[in-house]
Amino acid sequence: MEEKTKKKDKKEMRTGYTTGACATATTKAALIALITGEPQFEATIYLPVGKFVTFEMESCVVEHTAAEAGTIKDAGDDPDATHGALIKATVSWQKETCITLDGGIGVGRVTKEGLPVPVGEAAINPVPRKMILETAESVLAEYGVTKGISIVISVPDGEKMAEKTLNKRLGIIGGISILGTRGTVIPFSSSAYMASIVQAISVARASNCEHVVITTGGRSEKYAMQQYPELPEEAFIEMGDFVGFTLKQCKRQGIKRVSLVGMMGKFSKVAQGVMMVHSKSAPVDFGFLAEVAKEIGVTDEQLLEQIKQANTASQVGDILYEHGYHSFFTQLCTYCCESGLKEIKGGLSIETSLYTMKGLLLGKAGKDDN
Repeated sequence: MEEKTKKKDKKEMRTGYTTGACATATTKAALIALITGEPQFEATIYLPVGKFVTFEMESCVVEHTAAEAGTIKDAGDDPDATHGALIKATVSWQKETCITLDGGIGVGRVTKEGLPVPVGEAAINPVPRKMILETAESVLAEYGVTKGISIVISVPDGEKMAEKTLNKRLGIIGGISILGTRGTVIPFSSSAYMASIVQAISVARASNCEHVVITTGGRSEKYAMQQYPELPEEAFIEMGDFVGFTLKQCKRQGIKRVSLVGMMGKFSKVAQGVMMVHSKSAPVDFGFLAEVAKEIGVTDEQLLEQIKQANTASQVGDILYEHGYHSFFTQLCTYCCESGLKEIKGGLSIETSLYTMKGLLLGKAGKDDN
């Protein structure tokens, strides 16, 4: 009998935990082990989202002056690059009566301005940093300990995992970041993606970029980098489906010029004023594309009907390109620029470039509203 597999509903998806939550839990386990001399194989912490969670330790080793604990990060059903990572904390006594926190192997170090962590420090973001330090203070107080401690967070495979993230472009070298504002990972979280866009724009501005290129994905970014070879790596930002949000953030952070680079599917939606271009948020309006074709001089009713009956926007592009109507793409790019400026109420220069899946530049147009 053939068994059918049902696709998981987003509401049924399993929530996971952030690297910040894991680092906090391992810190607590290692510190209690150091104080008591007994290995700890679980640790319960309070998350910013407002609940207690118990983490199981993969390992816990105690020596005379130091203890180390590790847990495996579970990202739930989110396709997180750090899912399955071993997150370790090494806690040791120090002469100074204070708590110091640093990153070890596999935790990146910040080398560029614009991030929430100063240049030179380990990439442990403010919320996880606060969670780790407050948890350590609480444990020391609970056991009546007044000695100072050193905490070092490490991720043995962190450098390899970081290759699947944007860390290098953001100036985080040598490993992953210890992240999380909630403590939990929501599968396919829009807020997490949007936060990464804001951070990327901040790094671009801190690198003195007044011109950024925003793309819908990796392939369009590749073509964009070939189109704008003079721009530094920091100037290229993957916006995914969040066109309106990204444009507003660019304006808010003082970017002067924005270049949109993408393909027919999503940009045909932008042209008609749709600023969230996920396939489920709005279908391609083939009637609109037929009207644009009329505007640039297509009078053949059979051709216009083909456009209206097309399966995809890319198919429309192929039809018009084959018939020599190249001005269609320039007009579509112009509409993208106008829609973008309308969305943000002006204030910067927008240009749009439209590519095929194979990297052929179909058209380009710009509008300046500085």
